Order: sequence, then C-alpha cells, then structure tokens
Amino acid sequence: MIKAHVVFATITGNNEDVADIITEGLEDLGVEVKQTEMSQTDANELKAADICVICAYTYDEGSLPEEGLDFFDDLENLDLSNKVFGVAGSGDVYYQEYYNLAVDKFTDQLSKTGAKQGAKSLKINLAPEEEDIENLDKFSAELINKFKNL
Repeated sequence: MIKAHVVFATITGNNEDVADIITEGLEDLGVEVKQTEMSQTDANELKAADICVICAYTYDEGSLPEEGLDFFDDLENLDLSNKVFGVAGSGDVYYQEYYNLAVDKFTDQLSKTGAKQGAKSLKINLAPEEEDIENLDKFSAELINKFKNL
C-alpha cells in the first residue's frame, strides 16, 4: 500500500482544511495517510512515506510559519530520493507580492531532497471553495500517478 504523510501549519484553520481535503482525497484513492501539525513533526518522519505533502501558510511579508522554521531547515539534510512531494497552501491575495510565498519556498526546499514533484504547487486564496476542492482532488490523484510511474 502507498503511504503518504501530510504536514500542515495553520493559524486561521484554512491550511488544516487544505490538508484535510488532500488527506481525504488520497485515502479515497487507497493511500494510507498520516496527517500531522508541522510543529509536532520531525522532518525525518517523511522518510517513512512514499508521498510527502506540505500545507503551509505565509506569514507577514513572505516569511515561513514560525513553528515551521526548524522543520524547513531539517528538510535540507534529508534524502527523499524515490519519494514524491506536493505543496499546497492557503494565503490571502491581499498580500500581493508576498502571496503564498511559503508554498514556493517549501517547493524549492523539497526539490533539494531528491524527491520528485508529483503535482504543480497549489495556491489557494483564503478558505478552500468548490473549485479549490476539485483542484486539490486532482492534485492528490497526480501525486499518486507520479509515484506509480517512478
């Protein structure tokens, strides 16, 4: 059975919603999923998964979540070869050029681990709506297809 680990950081609850939708989408497709909050997650736990998903918010002017800084730094030293990753996040377009920059930063950081990006990173404005949920379900399916074709 394919195993996935979905890690999220949230203030408003929107990124937990994003993580929940991805988790449910993966489970519906037969994947065993572990979902954890970023501050409670050791980056090494990702080694046990086939698919790694990060859902993080962007703080202030493009900063990473304070509770996710150690996790982010620890990713740099991981070898996640033969893994697939995806990054999605909720943000607020009000912040213009700083909109959802954490999604880009986590995408870059995970690329350095040797893992393969399984789906285009998704940026969601505020709470996920119907179209976002459809996109997140496609995102989940793409991650699985990428892993099966490694």
